[in-house]
Amino acid sequence: MGFLSTILGFFGFGTGISIGIVIGYYLFIYFQPTDVKDPVVRPLVEQDTKTLQRMLPEIPLWIKNPDFDRIDWLNKLLETMWPYLDKAISKTAKEIAKPIIAENTAKFKIDSVEFETLTLGTLPPTFHGMKVYTTDEKELIMEPSFKWAGNPNITVVVKAYGLKATVQLVDLQVFAIPRITLKPLVPSFPCFANIIVSLMEKPHVDFGLKLLGADVMAIPGLYRVVQEIIKDQVANMYLWPKTLEVPIMDPSKAMKRPVGILHVKVVRALKLKKKDLLGKSDPYVKLKLTEEKLPAKKTTVKHSNLNPEWNEEFNLVVKDPSTQTLELIVYDWEQVGKHEKMGVNVVPLKDLTPDEPKTLTLELLKNMDPNDPQNEKARGQVIVEVTYKPFKEEELENVSENQDVNVVEKAPEGTPSTGGLLVVIVHEAQDLEGKHHTNPFVRLLFRGEEKKTKHVKKNRDPRWEEEFTFMCEEPPVNDRIHVEVVSRPPSIGIHSKETLGYIDVNVGDVVNNRRINERYHLIDSRNGRLQIELQWRTS
Repeated sequence: MGFLSTILGFFGFGTGISIGIVIGYYLFIYFQPTDVKDPVVRPLVEQDTKTLQRMLPEIPLWIKNPDFDRIDWLNKLLETMWPYLDKAISKTAKEIAKPIIAENTAKFKIDSVEFETLTLGTLPPTFHGMKVYTTDEKELIMEPSFKWAGNPNITVVVKAYGLKATVQLVDLQVFAIPRITLKPLVPSFPCFANIIVSLMEKPHVDFGLKLLGADVMAIPGLYRVVQEIIKDQVANMYLWPKTLEVPIMDPSKAMKRPVGILHVKVVRALKLKKKDLLGKSDPYVKLKLTEEKLPAKKTTVKHSNLNPEWNEEFNLVVKDPSTQTLELIVYDWEQVGKHEKMGVNVVPLKDLTPDEPKTLTLELLKNMDPNDPQNEKARGQVIVEVTYKPFKEEELENVSENQDVNVVEKAPEGTPSTGGLLVVIVHEAQDLEGKHHTNPFVRLLFRGEEKKTKHVKKNRDPRWEEEFTFMCEEPPVNDRIHVEVVSRPPSIGIHSKETLGYIDVNVGDVVNNRRINERYHLIDSRNGRLQIELQWRTS
């Protein structure tokens, strides 16, 4: 009886389930709820910004923000170049990581860390727009918005305590808006010396991580923890104003460096026209090379003389003889008021034969416009002797890698035999503090000649790596060089420039030691320090 009841109950349950499914399907298909309303269809132009972004989260920035430009051409270029960029970037990454790994393996007692495979995969990043900033400095600032859902294969083998572990990074996704600064811009390929990268907001990073072949990120709860740790660590290291600086070349080497010396002897002037109503003129000559920001050199003033004789010699440092010219301007000195120009003329250095003295008689002109009829008027003549002495090839070569870095180069040929060349290399500063702003540059003052580095915006630890030279007729054993760190005010603001500190260095120590490379504590600064290098080069 019990068995029969069990059989009938089983069939009854099965029959009830089947009938229930049929009835439910019929009700779902043929009966509609009465409270369902038709959706409201509205044009996109009537939607607000938040609604649009919620509906279309992947709208490119060049649509949402007018400051971003569309750069589809760059995406096409990346797609074509990616197989080659993959190899180049992977090689560079290994070279950058190698010293970092070597430094930390000993610290953590790890035997070795090596890349077994390093490839960025076949999928290039996609740029959704780019913002470019325009500044008055020699720099280019870009903010690209990019998304990269790539298929890289990065396998690292770690050996420690006799054990071997393999870690593999796969399926990497990175969404970020970095600020990329190329500075300083220089006249040598690739036309910039450093790449400075910082992040404007926390990036989105997603990836798969395999340890010994097992997917570590599949462990419950670990994925979210790792994501947050990575975001925080990356933000702490590179979130603006913190930066990652990648040196491309030495900016001091990329800039035009001296290639020779121009000896100029201002002999005399003839038949000058008087400018004063009473008496004769008081002429003197100013001379300088074009493309130089250095102050012009001047002869003495010859009072009441229209045929003055100077016989004064000057040495000018040449950086580009193919484009530079010697500019000579004769002025009439005035005790009160502006000195009046009596005439001008130029000597293109490309017209001079190296190491060959040349005496020139130059007709003074009103200006260098060949079509100005005023230039036909006689204004007198100036006679000069010029000799261009290029440096020898071995003097232009940098110190080779097998030479001691402390060896000081010889001064170029043409340097006064009793004097030499004082070289000042401004390296970097640290812990600068401005009261209202910190946009530092360095000002050098030596024997009345002033030179300046470029200024660095909003940086308490600037790096310049700029080189300056001072020609000395005799060893400056009793001279001092004044080095001052100054902060330039913003273009828009009420504050003036500030002095962030200064030092005075005894050049006699440089002459005796040939080379000094020190980090100085700045006077009138709480914690500021400045590293400069001074060299004394003789022939």
